[in-house]
Amino acid sequence: MSSEVDTLRSQALPTPSPYRPDYVEISREWEGQRIDNFLLGRVKGVPRSHLYRLLRRGEVRVNKGRVRPSYRLQEGDLVRIPPLRIAESVPAERPSEPELRRVADAILFEDDRIMVVNKPSGLAVHGGSGLSYGLIEVMRALRPKAQELELVHRLDRDTSGCLLVSKRRSALRELHRLMRAKSVDKRYVALLAGTLEGETTAKGPLRKNVLRSGERVVRVDQAEGKPAETVFRPLRKIGSLTLVEAEPITGRTHQIRVHAAYLEAPVAGDEKYGCPEVNRRLRLAGLKRLFLHASALGFQPGYSDHPVRVVAPLPPELERVIANLDRDHAL
Repeated sequence: MSSEVDTLRSQALPTPSPYRPDYVEISREWEGQRIDNFLLGRVKGVPRSHLYRLLRRGEVRVNKGRVRPSYRLQEGDLVRIPPLRIAESVPAERPSEPELRRVADAILFEDDRIMVVNKPSGLAVHGGSGLSYGLIEVMRALRPKAQELELVHRLDRDTSGCLLVSKRRSALRELHRLMRAKSVDKRYVALLAGTLEGETTAKGPLRKNVLRSGERVVRVDQAEGKPAETVFRPLRKIGSLTLVEAEPITGRTHQIRVHAAYLEAPVAGDEKYGCPEVNRRLRLAGLKRLFLHASALGFQPGYSDHPVRVVAPLPPELERVIANLDRDHAL
């Protein structure tokens, strides 16, 4: 076995075998990448859902141990990839020209290492689960010669706003380091179906569950949840609604949405954690999406003396909702 592993270690990214496990030693350029993204980038033709099943079953191993999909690779890690029969290559669906133009026009900031994109609501950050493509696939179609484009973090499909994309592996590692150190300032604007009196901090521990359908549901769980913290700052009241700035101190799945619901002021338009009756009334005001927008992003990159601060204006469809609510006295 040791000679087989040594041989495989000398290859950068060997083609997966359908008959025996492969072993890949992680080099510095892959350090910091999530194991699920590493597998998706390496194994073409294998459905995303199947790769996640392999991770859940422990068939993919790192240093002989099980890992979660969110595990970030470290230099020197030895990844075991089980035998995989790869489907015949099917050309990926190319994003439409209007979609390409929409995302190209949404680039808010770019230098030689990173870019910040104002992600539209309704566009997932990546393909999979029945989606032919997401924002990262659109970016790769726009920049076919850029070989190292990667998502630095994620936004829910229905959330719009600032999304970081790295253009180099070194930038990806640095940004992940900054995020772990809580040195990336993220701000959101949300409309809450309730009233908050002054700045409010939600600290309910969050636990993520995956239903049989694959749907992710997050709940506050004092016993088994992971620490989570969100600061909500009221911007203005609109009848019984409150427009707020939300600052997630931690970065858990669905964190702002679940914490808002925990405060009994769910995000407007939230079909998973929100209030159906309020959402029905807000549709009369033109709200057809989740009212959650990643409005600003700031950090100090190590490669520059100048901090990066990017602001994404509230989308026109959300501005119209506020105008309608003002006109109709918040329904």
